[in-house]
Amino acid sequence: MSFTTTACPLDCYDACRVVVDENGKLKGDKSHPITRGYLCPNLNHFSEQERVLVPRLHGKEISMEEAIEALIGVLKNTKGDQALYYRGSGNVGLMQRISEHFFASIKAVGTSGSLCDGAGEAGVLLGRGRNEVLTPQMISESEVVVFWGRNPHTTHSHLLPFLEGKTIIVIDPLKTAMAQKADLHIQIKPHCDLHLALLLSRFAIIEGLHDTEFLEEYGSEYSEFYELTQTVRIKATLDTIDMSLGEIGAILELIRGKKTAILVGVGVQKYRNGSDVLRAIDSFGALMGLFGKPGCGVSYLGNSLSGIELPFNSMVHRVSKPTVDFSKYNCVFIQGANPLAQMPSSEAVKRSFLDAGFSVYFGLYENETSQEADLVIPAKTFLEKNDFRSSYGDYTLQEMPQILEREIGISEYALTDRLCKAFEINIENEAYYLDFFRRQMEMREGVGYRKNAPNIPYEEGFESGEFEFLDEVDLDINQDEGFNLITLKYLKGLNSQFRRADGVSLHPEAGFDEGTTVQLSSPFGSVEMVVKHNECLRRDCLLIYSGTPNVNVLTPPYLSYEGENAVYQEIKIKVTKK
Repeated sequence: MSFTTTACPLDCYDACRVVVDENGKLKGDKSHPITRGYLCPNLNHFSEQERVLVPRLHGKEISMEEAIEALIGVLKNTKGDQALYYRGSGNVGLMQRISEHFFASIKAVGTSGSLCDGAGEAGVLLGRGRNEVLTPQMISESEVVVFWGRNPHTTHSHLLPFLEGKTIIVIDPLKTAMAQKADLHIQIKPHCDLHLALLLSRFAIIEGLHDTEFLEEYGSEYSEFYELTQTVRIKATLDTIDMSLGEIGAILELIRGKKTAILVGVGVQKYRNGSDVLRAIDSFGALMGLFGKPGCGVSYLGNSLSGIELPFNSMVHRVSKPTVDFSKYNCVFIQGANPLAQMPSSEAVKRSFLDAGFSVYFGLYENETSQEADLVIPAKTFLEKNDFRSSYGDYTLQEMPQILEREIGISEYALTDRLCKAFEINIENEAYYLDFFRRQMEMREGVGYRKNAPNIPYEEGFESGEFEFLDEVDLDINQDEGFNLITLKYLKGLNSQFRRADGVSLHPEAGFDEGTTVQLSSPFGSVEMVVKHNECLRRDCLLIYSGTPNVNVLTPPYLSYEGENAVYQEIKIKVTKK
């Protein structure tokens, strides 16, 4: 049987290496050190249902040639700063970025910031100077693994085999599948991770658990950080975060003298002070001397572009992605994104989108944005084009050769090539760009890696020489009435791709019968949803999966203080019976 290998392009830690057999069936590559022969839930749910098959202009089906000419016509009548280029992150292929080459060349406006992980990334950079991750192979050397707001059964399933024999601690307001098997689960109150990190740091020093040798070399200002932790009132803070001293002690006892990896998820930083949360957790890790040693560290989403040079022109003018006002632009070009569902305060987003001069949706799937766009251009799947992908969960760099030949859609390169030629902008042939990325791969035992992949993250210290501890903090949290909102990735979908969840999950003792319709409201909108019971939730929380239709009617149009990130959970939700 003949087969070809490629890689999954989806926004996921796993970055599956894929074998495509002669019947087009996708399987995991058994020879890959992480994929190990099986696919993650995201790729298992990859589907061509709801795929955009034919271009449309104002709702009428047209040819691809007509669609391209229509786009060229609009752009030629649009000044550069009146064109907005908005690219999603659901596909992390490097060739996705070639579209930016054209829009940067005409001086269009791009976006900065993130709907996902930007606040946490900012906190990591403030403390460490660069963002390096622990790979599954590195974590396999750990004795204790702490999942802090991270749910690997949904977001990083290929990590699970590397956890055998580990002591597991879970810090999460939801009793996840990992929490149910953990040695210790701290069911923390949402938005209290910063408080917990400061208390753990304070008691680690009181108990003499801090690594003085490491701190003398890489964290000489830790005493000032200890003074900061002393400003935290212990009893009042424990009451606020709904924890006991015994639970603080249990965490510290389990990691005492052990090689410990702390794996942090994005949920902890979906607040305005999200960067401080990551920096506080990092500060605790630094106190314990967890950086630069085998089997140890604090790991967040890595920077998949670290160490990679891009051959494309880059945007000079940018606006914040979570709060962009589409109505300011004569032409809005949406690539691989669904902002009408995924941006916060989505009712206001839809109004601004409809007020834009001309809107273009370039993507794979029908969704809220494609239904409202003036021009819809179907894209190609990862099996129908050439690409490369790196990963934010490890340091691999994988080639993705074209496997299928289909008439449906157009690739990012092919569309950009047409636009550049229409505007007399220089663009190389596709083979040039593919070879540009190929030369940045370092092959080891048949697997491609980025050339900057460390053997041990931070083994040679931090960017500025020392770790920069958190030096000031705002511990205020939302005390309004209502339920804390938790937004998680859905096991059977990826944001608004593939299958989408519905309804709102509440604890059975929250006071709402299962199957009844309730009204959820916030200062930004209201929506009706059907109640589902979930005993794994705290009683003061409600869970709505990312990608659930209308969830972002409720969320606030604010930015994090650092990182230009959306702050979906900076809100309390009122629930009333219908």
